[in-house]
Amino acid sequence: MLGLYIILIFHFSVVYSQFPRVCTTHTNLTKICCPKWKDGSPCGSRSGRGECNDTMSLLYESLNQTGQVLQRNDDRLLWPIHYYDRACHCNGNYGGFDCGDCKFGYFGSTCDRKRLLIRKEIREFSHLKRKRFFSYLSLAKMTTSKDFVVLSTGDRHHRDTYNFVDASVYNVFAWIHYYSMKPLLLNNSFHHEIGYAHEGPAFPGWHRLGLLFLERQIQLMTGDEHFFLPYYDWRGEKKCSICTDEFLGDNDVQGRISRYSYFSHWKSICSGYNYEDAYCPYAMNEHQMEKLLRKPGTNPLADWLPSFQDVNDTLRFKDYDTPPYNSASKNSFRNALEGFLKASDGVTFARGMHNLVHVYMGGTMSQVPISGNDPIFILHHCFIDKIYEKWIIENNATSDTYPNNHRTGQRPYECITPYFPCWRNRELLRTSRDFGYKYSEYQNF
Repeated sequence: MLGLYIILIFHFSVVYSQFPRVCTTHTNLTKICCPKWKDGSPCGSRSGRGECNDTMSLLYESLNQTGQVLQRNDDRLLWPIHYYDRACHCNGNYGGFDCGDCKFGYFGSTCDRKRLLIRKEIREFSHLKRKRFFSYLSLAKMTTSKDFVVLSTGDRHHRDTYNFVDASVYNVFAWIHYYSMKPLLLNNSFHHEIGYAHEGPAFPGWHRLGLLFLERQIQLMTGDEHFFLPYYDWRGEKKCSICTDEFLGDNDVQGRISRYSYFSHWKSICSGYNYEDAYCPYAMNEHQMEKLLRKPGTNPLADWLPSFQDVNDTLRFKDYDTPPYNSASKNSFRNALEGFLKASDGVTFARGMHNLVHVYMGGTMSQVPISGNDPIFILHHCFIDKIYEKWIIENNATSDTYPNNHRTGQRPYECITPYFPCWRNRELLRTSRDFGYKYSEYQNF
């Protein structure tokens, strides 16, 4: 069966990604990323799939929303204009960096057929389906992506040190989270209070897009168009019930994953050198990577998981987010969900919800920049996404609900860093059905 999966890999080539290999050399970008589709035209323009457009239009629209002009110092600012002068803009339901794929939720040669996957709780899986899921993750962990690469450098101040290197399908997913969390470089100084994936209104949507990205990559890698990511409903648990060898793996007192687990030999890309001026400098050096660690429930300051009441309290907030649109926001659904705000009163700042689960799990999960290396990250964030979806439905929220704000990386019309082609922050505040999935009812809210 594994051999079949490996053969299937070579039949799929379109992805949603940051640095498409076809637009990248080891140290340089082509600046024009408009690959030819199979009809021989850039972005499939001859077939009406897309056009090769000037990326500066993305900058102008973002600036028109804010009236601000930022010095281009950090390579992620006003994504993706630092890397690409021109890129594909896909029409209709077409998607991918070359418009050769379909947007999430659509399939078929002309992307005219809709589908709806049902993401289930992992304990709803049969033994066979659970083993298949773990096998798919293992394949993604060991399969070098033929479609895109990741950025590595030991000195963010000097662009001539930037290097684009190979990574596995799963490691690209983990790297994207790591890359988004690096402090912002402005005027040659680092600003830790500014981020792309956290501490602002982009938090739920950014992670929703990350899950869609990985889900689609595994579908393309295996040829299994019915594959979906599961979630872990941790509400009210006294201990992590999936931290066993039957599920995500047991661990010893030092945090090492059991040798009977699928994940016992996993190593964490970008681990061991969390320097603010570096981007994963040893991305291809296995000897520099730390092994996956997990120590659930051993931190006395976070030895419990969020309760049913915590989730219910989080869902009661009617405002998606509130000024100042960061970790100090009060009476904010987003801030309570992210876990900086005590959900029971809406004004006290305390660790809870999303943040609490990261700290509870310990080890790699508690090192948030590299936490995507632990597959529990996927199941945890799928449940966060389910809570997000519940709030969207109950409040009839749409992209227009996304708040106007002037925070770098969090503004409604900014492209979500570092995804390519452009997805704007506000576009992910829509029901999951628009992206081709919904959630099972494992336990009622």
